[in-house]
Amino acid sequence: MVVFVVAVGAAFTVISNKSNSQAKTPSVVSKADGYGIVFNPTGSPTIEIWEDFQCPVCAQFESINHSYIESLARGKDVKVVYYPLSFLGPESVLAANAAGCAAEEGKFLEFHRSLYMNQPAENSGAINATWLQLLGAGAGLTSNKYINCVTKGSYYGWVKNVAANGAKNNINSTPTVKVNGKELDRATQYMDSAAFKKAITDAGA
Repeated sequence: MVVFVVAVGAAFTVISNKSNSQAKTPSVVSKADGYGIVFNPTGSPTIEIWEDFQCPVCAQFESINHSYIESLARGKDVKVVYYPLSFLGPESVLAANAAGCAAEEGKFLEFHRSLYMNQPAENSGAINATWLQLLGAGAGLTSNKYINCVTKGSYYGWVKNVAANGAKNNINSTPTVKVNGKELDRATQYMDSAAFKKAITDAGA
């Protein structure tokens, strides 16, 4: 049985903050798309992926479906929007900020994959600026711009905006995947690669 992570307690106070339209955001982020990291903005169908980098089930979903999703994101036809959430606490905020830093450098997909492949135990203290710099280096992120972005928390405001948009859209568990605004069936389509791909192709991919 797969158990999806649900936002409860103190974590909810993080996502309930109001958005700040003046917050610094990565250049690939679309405010019109709820502050998501967007690939192929004019593509169709639209796939939305709401995730928390500390979520073990998100890592499981990633391991099953990453090759197909990455092929769509790297292509030109399908719109793919990633929403890094921070349900699970401060380390989720650090990871989401670093993902924004990676996105600004054009390395979001590489960083995304590496983070899930090396996902530490939840709130173990492993996710910190030093760890995120090392992880980034493995994904080709060695610039001072990336390092400063991670250490200074340049996109913390953006992370809050993503969280606020998630709350607005009643996203209360991760992962959550929507195609053209409709959530896929968790029981049958999330963890079955063939069923997941069929759902996307049936939508017009």
